[in-house]
Amino acid sequence: MAQKLVLCDCLGSQTLDADAIAKGSGLNCSKVYSGLCTHQLEQAAQEISQGDVIIACQQERPRFEELAEELGSAAPAFVDLRDRAGWGEGNPVPKMTALAAEAVLPLTTGKSVDVVSEGTCLLIGGAAAVQAASELCDILAVTVLLDDVSLIPLDRRFDCVLGSLRSATGAFGGFTVKFANLQEVRPGGRGAFEMADPVATATSSCDIILDLSGGTPMFPAFEKREGYLRADPSHAPSVAEAVLAASQMIGTFEKPLYVRLETSLCAHSRAEQAACSNCLNVCPTGAITSAGEHVAIDPMICAGCGSCSAVCPSGAIAYDAPPVDTMFKRLDTLAATYRKAGGTEARLLVHDGDHGLEMISLAARFGRGLPAHVIPLEVDALSGFGHAEMLAALACGFGGVDILMSPKTDAEVIEGQRGLAVALAGAAGDVRLLHAADPDALCDALYDTPKVAPGSEPILPLGSRRQVTRLAAKALQPDADVVPLPDNAPYGAVVVDTDACTLCLSCVSLCPSGALGDNPDLPQLRFQEDACLQCGLCSNICPEQAITLAPQMNLTDAAFTQQVLNEEEPFACIECGSLFGSKSTVEKITEKLAGNHAMFATSQAARMIQMCENCRIQAQFHSTDNPFQGGERPRVRTTEDYLSKRKDH
Repeated sequence: MAQKLVLCDCLGSQTLDADAIAKGSGLNCSKVYSGLCTHQLEQAAQEISQGDVIIACQQERPRFEELAEELGSAAPAFVDLRDRAGWGEGNPVPKMTALAAEAVLPLTTGKSVDVVSEGTCLLIGGAAAVQAASELCDILAVTVLLDDVSLIPLDRRFDCVLGSLRSATGAFGGFTVKFANLQEVRPGGRGAFEMADPVATATSSCDIILDLSGGTPMFPAFEKREGYLRADPSHAPSVAEAVLAASQMIGTFEKPLYVRLETSLCAHSRAEQAACSNCLNVCPTGAITSAGEHVAIDPMICAGCGSCSAVCPSGAIAYDAPPVDTMFKRLDTLAATYRKAGGTEARLLVHDGDHGLEMISLAARFGRGLPAHVIPLEVDALSGFGHAEMLAALACGFGGVDILMSPKTDAEVIEGQRGLAVALAGAAGDVRLLHAADPDALCDALYDTPKVAPGSEPILPLGSRRQVTRLAAKALQPDADVVPLPDNAPYGAVVVDTDACTLCLSCVSLCPSGALGDNPDLPQLRFQEDACLQCGLCSNICPEQAITLAPQMNLTDAAFTQQVLNEEEPFACIECGSLFGSKSTVEKITEKLAGNHAMFATSQAARMIQMCENCRIQAQFHSTDNPFQGGERPRVRTTEDYLSKRKDH
C-alpha cells in the first residue's frame, strides 16, 4: 500500500493539485486541507492515526510530532512543498510531484556510535571563566585553568589551578590535555589560598572544553570540533550562549560515522614513497592522518564536511551518512519525476540544511520564492557534493546546477570540483556557485538566469563515483574522444619518456591501482588509463624521472584496454637462447662492467652478464674459482682406521 501524502494549502496561500501529484508521484493524496495546524487539528489527528503518512509541512513539524505522541501513533514523515514550490512563481505541480516522490525514497541510515559525557569540563580564561564556572558547577564537574593567582575565588564548588596549556587532543567525551607548571590550590590555612609546588608537566582528560581566553583557538576549524566551545570573553551574549551549550553536554550522545574508509583502495603511499594526499590536504579538522600505506580517520574528530569523499580518486573514502548511491537515486528521482509530470528545463539548486534552508524559507515567505523550474536539493555536506554528483545531475536531466554556498563551507574544495565537472561536461557544464548575500539576491540570481534544456538524453546513474563520472561525461560529450582536465584531476594518462626509461618496472610493482603492468614474456610497460588515479606514485618512484602525468579523460573504449607505453627487444641468453631482460640494458651493463670490474675482469667472467639466471649459476658452479666450491672432501673413516689408531696407543 502506497504512503499517504496529507496536503494543506496553508490558509489558501498556495495552489495544490492533489490528483496530479498523486498521479506523478505514485502516492495516495488526501483532500486539500486549509489549516491542519490550527482549526483542522482534529482532521490532522485522524490522518496521523491511520499511520504511514507524510505531512506536506515542515514549519509545524514539532506540533504534529507532539500530536502523534499523544495519539500513541508512529511519528509521520514530512516534506516541505510550500516554501520550496508552493510560494514561487510558475506552475508548481511538476516540482511538487518531484519533491513528493523524493520524500518516499528508502534512505539508508548512516552508522553511529555512542559518546558518553560525564560532564567533566575544563574552563580556560580569566574572570569570565571564573564567572562561567560558578554558573556551571552545579551541573558539570568544573575545573578552571588560570594564569593569575589573584583570580582564584574562595568559592570551593569548583576547582581552580594555575598553569599553562601545552596541547589538547581529542573531541567531545574524550579530550586529552597537557599542562606545564601546573599548581593546585592548598585549601587549608587562613588568608588567601596558597599554591602547591608546580609540576613541570601534567596530563589530564575531560569531556568538554570551554575556552574563554580570547586567544588563538586550540584546534583547526575549531567551530567543527565537537565539545570545544569558544566565546569572546568581552561579549556577554556569546559567553552566555557557550555556557548554556556546555550545560547540555552531559549524558549519552549519538555520534554519526560520516565517512567509510576502505584501506585496501587507498593510494596514499607505497614502500615509503609519497603518493596521493588529497584528503589530508582538504580535511579542515585534522581528523585524517597518515598511517603508512594508507590514511586513518578519527571518527570522533571528523565533522562530516564531505570534502575528503569529493576529492578521493579511488573511492577509498566515501561519504556514508547516507551512502553515495543514495544521492544518485535522489537526483534520478527528482529529474525523472519532474519530466514525467510535464516539467521542462529543470535546474537544480543544491543547498545545506542551515544557511540554505533558511534562505529559501525567507525568500518564499517575504520574496518571490523559487522559480517553478528550480528544484531544491538539501544535502548534509555541501563540500561532499563533488564533480561526480554535479555531472550526474546534468546527465540525469537537469539543464544546470546551482550550489548555494554557505559561510561555513570550504569554497576552495567546491570550486575545484566545479572546475573539474565543467571540464568533463563541456558545453553542457552549466554549474554555478551562488554567493547570495540575502534571499532577494538569491531570487534575482535564479529568475535572471535563462532556462536551459538538458544537454543530453537522461542516464541512469549507477555504480561508483568514477563509473558515474565516466558515464555522465560520455553522455554529455558524445563526440569527444579525449577531454583535457585541470591539474590534479583524478583521471588521466601516464606519459613515458622512452629514451630515459630503462624498463626497470619499479613503477609497476608499486602502482596502487594496477593501472601500470608488465608482460612476463617480453620487456614491456603496459598501461590501462581507466584504472589510473593520477596519484603520482609512479613519477615519484621512477629513478630516471621518465614518467609524467597527463590529466585527461579518454572517453573511448581504448581506456579499458592495456596500451604498451614502452618496450624493447629482449636479450637471448648466449648459452641456452632463453629470453631475459632487455637487449639495450644487458649491452649497457656489459659495456660498463666487462674488463672494468674485478668480478668481470676476464672474458669468461664477463660472459656471465649475458647469461640467463640458470646458465649463470651453472657457469659459476663449474668454474675453477667459483664461490660455491669447497676443498677436497675428506676420506670416509672405516673400522680399520679406528683399530689402527688404538694399536698406535
